[in-house]
Amino acid sequence: MGRFLALFNGAADEVDKAELTEQQQTEFINAWASWAQANEKAIVDPGAPLNAKKLVTVRGVEDFTDAMTGYTIVEADSHDEAVQIFSEHPHLRLFAGNSIAVLECPPPPS
Repeated sequence: MGRFLALFNGAADEVDKAELTEQQQTEFINAWASWAQANEKAIVDPGAPLNAKKLVTVRGVEDFTDAMTGYTIVEADSHDEAVQIFSEHPHLRLFAGNSIAVLECPPPPS
């Protein structure tokens, strides 16, 4: 069983987000809850939104923006199985261009 980090990338700008109706927001939350319930055995960490972002380098710290909007961690028997878990995630249908990156998180070497 492996761990996989899903990073949600949003294609919407602030105008697109502001145009979501209350009904669309409710439908998305309900679809997410259904997806989470269907995949509850695989979900290790349901995740959270990714908001305030800082980039730390040897030169210092700076604010940054990118398309990453949230994360989730799951366990699955293979990378392909983890990808399949996210293939029906409602995030993909919320805005055209949304995507989910699924990264393998192997255990640290011993």
